[in-house]
Amino acid sequence: MSDGESMTIAAAEAPIEDIPARPSFAEAVWVWARIGLMSFGGPAGQIALMHKELVEQRRWIGEQRFLHALNYCMLLPGPEAQQLATYIGWLLHRTAGGLAAGILFVLPGALVMLALSILYALYSSLPLVAAVFFGIKAAVLAVVVEAVLRIGRRALRNRAMIAIAVSAFIAIYALKIPFPLIILGAGVIGWVGSRAAPGLFTVAGHGGKGGLAHNRGVVDVMFERGELAHAEPSAGRALQVLAIWLPVWLGPVVLLWIWIGPSIWTQLGGFFSTMAVVTFGGAYAVLAYVAQAAVETFGWLAPGEMADGLGLAETTPGPLIMVLQFVGFLAAFRAPGTLDPVVAGCLGALLTTWVTFAPCFLWIFLGAPYVEALRGNRAISAALAAITAAVVGVIVNLALWFAMHVVFHQTQTINLPGLSLNLPVLASIDWRAAALAAGAMLAMLRYKAGMLPTLAVCAAAGIALTKLPG
Repeated sequence: MSDGESMTIAAAEAPIEDIPARPSFAEAVWVWARIGLMSFGGPAGQIALMHKELVEQRRWIGEQRFLHALNYCMLLPGPEAQQLATYIGWLLHRTAGGLAAGILFVLPGALVMLALSILYALYSSLPLVAAVFFGIKAAVLAVVVEAVLRIGRRALRNRAMIAIAVSAFIAIYALKIPFPLIILGAGVIGWVGSRAAPGLFTVAGHGGKGGLAHNRGVVDVMFERGELAHAEPSAGRALQVLAIWLPVWLGPVVLLWIWIGPSIWTQLGGFFSTMAVVTFGGAYAVLAYVAQAAVETFGWLAPGEMADGLGLAETTPGPLIMVLQFVGFLAAFRAPGTLDPVVAGCLGALLTTWVTFAPCFLWIFLGAPYVEALRGNRAISAALAAITAAVVGVIVNLALWFAMHVVFHQTQTINLPGLSLNLPVLASIDWRAAALAAGAMLAMLRYKAGMLPTLAVCAAAGIALTKLPG
């Protein structure tokens, strides 16, 4: 080992005197609430915000522990940023800390999204509101295309990953293979590939600002003092977590089935509970499957409404997967039974949010004590790399689906032996939507315009353009 390497290790391991004291629970709650209110910009922006707040400014957690926790959360289904917050909150203040961090990360966006869903359901037919959403849809298409390029640059690093992405696109677009099976298949390919060709199946690391100066934090000091006993693996504790959180997650769905039988409530509970298990790759990946199921299978939404919901979710803090709450609201709003439609919609939104986020706490409280066993596991990393590549193909399908329903008034299905192709009717193109979408893509991809400014400009342009013939 060189002298330079010895100095580097010594610097990393040396005690740092300016590490603050462990924050009180009240102080942590305030910080988690602040992060929840500021968490715009999707998972990349949310993770960067947490890194700045928790690693660089407050030194609650060291750089290496932060990245290790993030890598674990990337292995899980569900919103990785919310799970990362839950993980760090759990390290600092046990279960209560994890609950506070995870709930406050979601709560502001959930409340805003619920209010926007109510306004959308009641007033979207008004000409002015319809014009605003006409513009927002075009911007959403640009946002999804930007996501394809961003994730693709990170994930498709060789021919094997490109082949997985192309196969995933063909599977979901032409073969109509369910999204969960695509994710499972990609994971198996990555797992096997880690043994057959390990060089082709590696996961890109998650970088961050910081370095040796931020290698230690409050959590590291707690570990050295023996104050992280709750982070030690225990079979008894794992069984206790399962005994509590499985009923918390699935109990409402089972009770609804027993109480009222098959209904919109059991449809929502069952469908989104399944989504909570297979939402690898973030919101954009699962939206393709949810959009097709909500529109074509269940008939909960019209095609353009899914784009409207995504546009609303882009403007709210918290995980982008909150768009599922919009779907749950409209589904129950339109099948209220004996309830007032708005009340039914609110219950549908609550149920959808519950079964989407409750399992996130299960994954963290159950798996976090075993995280160290995952460090350096090449097979798991390879499976994740393959899943991420498949996600790119699935998001391409989502972009195509949005484009057809935003830019064209009509689509058609062409059935071939073993294939089913959904194609636009070219004569039904809406030149206004096409021009607006092209402008939004140019602004975001060429001039690096922000998401919120692009949405705002497109909404204003939508009002102007709807006065012209389509």
